[in-house]
Formats: sequence, structure tokens, C-alpha cells
Amino acid sequence: MKKKNKSLKIGGMIFLALFLGAAYLFVNYYGKIFTANTAIDKNDPYIYVPTGTNMNALVDELIEQKILLNKKSFLWVASQKTFAVPKPGKYKLQDGMNNNELVNLLRSGQQEPVKLTFNTIRTPKDLAGKVGRQIEADSVEVLKMLTNAAMAQKYGFNEKTFMTLFIPNTYELYWNTSAEQFIKRMAQEYKAFWTEGRRSKASALNLSQSEVSILASVVQAEQSQHRNERPKVAGLYINRIRKGMKLQSDPTIIYAIGDFSIKRVLHKHMKMDSPYNTYLYAGLPPGPINLPEISSIDAVLNYEKHKYIYMCAKADFSGYHNFSRSFFQHNAYAKAYRNELNRRKIMK
Repeated sequence: MKKKNKSLKIGGMIFLALFLGAAYLFVNYYGKIFTANTAIDKNDPYIYVPTGTNMNALVDELIEQKILLNKKSFLWVASQKTFAVPKPGKYKLQDGMNNNELVNLLRSGQQEPVKLTFNTIRTPKDLAGKVGRQIEADSVEVLKMLTNAAMAQKYGFNEKTFMTLFIPNTYELYWNTSAEQFIKRMAQEYKAFWTEGRRSKASALNLSQSEVSILASVVQAEQSQHRNERPKVAGLYINRIRKGMKLQSDPTIIYAIGDFSIKRVLHKHMKMDSPYNTYLYAGLPPGPINLPEISSIDAVLNYEKHKYIYMCAKADFSGYHNFSRSFFQHNAYAKAYRNELNRRKIMK
């Protein structure tokens, strides 16, 4: 009887030991997998995984940013799920995510899209800078694409007209977009923008799509404050083109000089020998002097029909213009504006 009781006691102890061991393993593994292991700044819950990042580099970065609390447990869960190569992108994390959730997110590639916006752009360098701050491709890579003659030709442009491919707006894409992928996406947006209706209006003006954008850039530079006046300005330039007159647009000279701080175009500026100087050369500039907004492009396509061929900024500095049919009337407006510039001591 004593032997039986002893056997039962030993058996119970063995069972208890196995139970406790199993319980320990369960709690240990459960903790590694399902215990919260992240601390997220609610004001900035995003992490960026660059292309080519390996697991160790990613984990070290998460530890350094104090996002990942326990490195060892995360790597253990990642190894159990055979997760070794993080997918690049921008990811939104939730505070208190466990290792299992974090691993699943990073290997799924379910990243948050980026709303890329660009406007008030004058040069390829301006565009590259804005885009490079919003996607993985840096500004140098983007600028190389924007100034690549072969790339321009691939999409039906030359080096000067290539910038007309890019229409200021907000576009949703992924952060890990390359410079070349960005160009490809913009080409798709360009094609979607130039509907049959817009193409038909351009054709009626006897202008190519790029020429419409180039003219729109001049219109926008002349009237940057009041969109409602742009169709009237567009109509004036179309009148001049049809009469074979030079555009004589001050902003084209400023663009040619490259000094955008100039507030008053002088006679010495008008002598600048550049194909962008519309005081010297007839017709449109070879490329846009900014990236015209959609409203500016549509202002050209839907220009106001009138007989004005001269305009001058109003002397009240309201941002609006006086329009004239005769050079005599234009000179009167121009004199009033020059007098006001002098009064305000705006000399350059």
C-alpha cells in the first residue's frame, strides 16, 4: 500500500512538473508572440523602410527610435514566421502592437499611400526638390530623370518641353516609388488629363498640348494672383500670336535671367539674348517658365475672346491689369504704373 501511495506521489510530482513546464513554455512563447512590444508616437505613427533594408538594420533603427521595446523577442517571432526580408514602404503602426502583428504588417507590404503634392514650380530643380522630399527617390535621382533627353523622348517630348508632362496636383502613390516610376505615373496622369475635349480645343487653337502648357505658364506668371483674369490674359496673347506680334512678356525675361527676385523689368533686361526672351524673339518660348496649374491650362483652352493686344498692371497694385486695343492707351496705363513704381521706390 505504501509503495502504491509512493508511486502515486511520484507520478503526481512528474505530472505537476510537466504541467508547470508546459505552462512556462506557453506563457513564454505566448508573451513573445502576443505581448505588446511597440511604443508609438501618436502624432507620427509612421515608419519608413528603404528599399534594400535588411532585418538587422530595420530592427536597429526601430530600437534607436524607441519604437521596438524588445529586440530579441521580435527577432524570434520573425524567425518562426520565416520573415527575413522587410518589404520597403511607409507603414502606419498602432501603439501596443505585438510582435506577431508587426511581423505580419512588415512582410505584407500593406503600406500607407503618400499624397504627393507639387505646385509653384519654376524649374526642373524646383520639381525634383519637392518630389524628393515626399518619396524615397531623392532629388538628385529625380533631377537626373527630368534632364534626361532619352527619357523625355521616350514620352514624346524634348528636353525643353518635358516639363509640360507634369501637371501640378495632389497624387496618391507609394513612398518607395523610384524616380523612373514617378515619371511613368505622371505620364499616365498626363494622358488622363488631356481628354478628347481638351485635345480638340488645343487643335482649334492650332497649338500642341505642350504649346498650350507653355502659353499657360506665361499666362500664370503674368496673373499669379487672380485666376478669374487668366482667360482674359490668355485671349490677349492668342490675339498677339495670331497677329504675328511678339508676346513681350516680362516674366519670360525674368525666367531667362534666372533671378526671380526682380520686381521691375528694365530696358537692360530686355536685351538678354535668350530664346525665352519674348521681347527679342517671336512666338512661344521653347519650354514652360513654370508648371502651370490646371486652371491656367484651361484658361488658355477656354480663352476669353476680345480684341485687346496690350495690358499693363494696374497702378493700384491690386494684381489686376488694364487692357488696351491701342498703343496710345497702353502707354497711358504704363506711365501711371511706372510712376507708382517710382513712388514706392521699386527700382529693380
